[in-house]
Amino acid sequence: QVQLVESGGGLVQAGGSLRLSCAASGRTFSGYAMGWFRQAPGKEREFVAAISWGVPSTIYADSVKGRATISRDNAKNTVYLQMNSPKREDTAVYYCAAAKAYYGVSPAAYDYWGQGTQVTVSS
Repeated sequence: QVQLVESGGGLVQAGGSLRLSCAASGRTFSGYAMGWFRQAPGKEREFVAAISWGVPSTIYADSVKGRATISRDNAKNTVYLQMNSPKREDTAVYYCAAAKAYYGVSPAAYDYWGQGTQVTVSS
């Protein structure tokens, strides 16, 4: 089992910045690709960003490309999502997820999920 705990959510002003963290515990963090997803009220969960294990590569949703940066610190078992110039449409509950044998955009393929952290962007 891998336990994931997100933090860093809250109220942020449009045009500002936010940084979400996801701390992993339990089984080793190594070998897992990590992803960030989000779900707004009345909408399906959607992919935001993912980072692979090893020499990391990254994937971003078009909606956040150029504004978001996903990174990981394997020594701290933590993955981060930095988002600059957030918009009102970025308001959602943000979830991190871990996948052992997958690196991509499909939430169904991720093995473990955190409980989520609310991000509200005000204009």
